[in-house]
Amino acid sequence: MIMRVMGEGQFQVADDHLNRLNELDDDLLRALESGDEEHFRSALDGLLAAVKEFGSPLSDDSLEPSDLILPDAEATIEEVRQLLRAEGDGLIPGIPEYG
Repeated sequence: MIMRVMGEGQFQVADDHLNRLNELDDDLLRALESGDEEHFRSALDGLLAAVKEFGSPLSDDSLEPSDLILPDAEATIEEVRQLLRAEGDGLIPGIPEYG
């Protein structure tokens, strides 16, 4: 899956990391619901760090379409809320359990 972090570029992330990214996305949703700025900042930073850790950056001249777009690290609570309204249930799509 190709994920774009706004202002930072695209990352190719293998599907086997999506469950962990979904957990981090759920934490971000809880932070948004609570309105706790510190929790929000920590959750957003954790999600973006995981995308960069698990993903391989694509070159800047790559023309691959992004499967999803994530906010940048400086995004506000309100900006992420608006993005979520457009996306639906979280920023990272769920995948069926393997097994």
